[in-house]
Amino acid sequence: MSRILGVALTLVSAVAPRATGQASIVPDTVVVPNGTLRLHALLWRPQGPGPFPAILFNHGGRITPEYAAVQSAALGPVFARHGYVFLYLFRRGSVLSADQGTSAGDLMAHELEARGQDARNRLQLQLLEGDMLSDAFAGLEFLRRLSGVDRSRVGVVGHSFGGSLTLLMAERDTALGAAVTFSGSANSWDHSMELRNRLRAAVGHATAPIFFAQAANDYSTAPTEALSAEMTRLGKPHGAKLYPAVGQTADEGHDFVHLRVSEWEPDVFAFLDEYLRRRTP
Repeated sequence: MSRILGVALTLVSAVAPRATGQASIVPDTVVVPNGTLRLHALLWRPQGPGPFPAILFNHGGRITPEYAAVQSAALGPVFARHGYVFLYLFRRGSVLSADQGTSAGDLMAHELEARGQDARNRLQLQLLEGDMLSDAFAGLEFLRRLSGVDRSRVGVVGHSFGGSLTLLMAERDTALGAAVTFSGSANSWDHSMELRNRLRAAVGHATAPIFFAQAANDYSTAPTEALSAEMTRLGKPHGAKLYPAVGQTADEGHDFVHLRVSEWEPDVFAFLDEYLRRRTP
């Protein structure tokens, strides 16, 4: 565990100046309890005494220490610069929490190989509504209890599998002020009718405003199109935008969240500021 922690923090520190164009902002490493589990997270704080609005970030299903370091270092300092406490939680089995179980991505990959696509789809929903949701809510509760956080102004942001997780959190937690999903379910949408139906139901029940963001060359842009259309139909506050293609591949398009921060930054922070910084508790 100490080796993984050292690798990840070294990489975070190394890439932060390049990702933000500013001086390095090194995060704190914190422990987030969830029952008997001890999950780890990276925490960025803005300058000043606060209280500040705060964001929980839900990463994708299967990430390496190198990927997590690049992604977190591209995001954490930007959110802190905009005045948000930012918690990048490692769910069980992932990177700094690798010794706390098996990651969702590894479990789904094994199920796909052993039993096929339908079994993998069923497991995905079980994880989204079970262990991974439990970990995410533990992170949210930890964030709300932090000194310097305005617990009435807390939102959730997620990428890929974490984007789907974010929508399920928005469905269940009526105190959330806002949610943003980057490339949520893009790689699974076309393969799982069950997931499509579940996420439509989630946005239908959500009370928090939701912003959907994807690059045009993501695996599928149907999630943004379909889910934002459902919120329009129901008259729920939301935002949605498809951004220009990133690189040459769907993999690069899917990683738009940390490869093209400057493109989504004005839109996403205008949205978050409207619902988290300017709202009346």
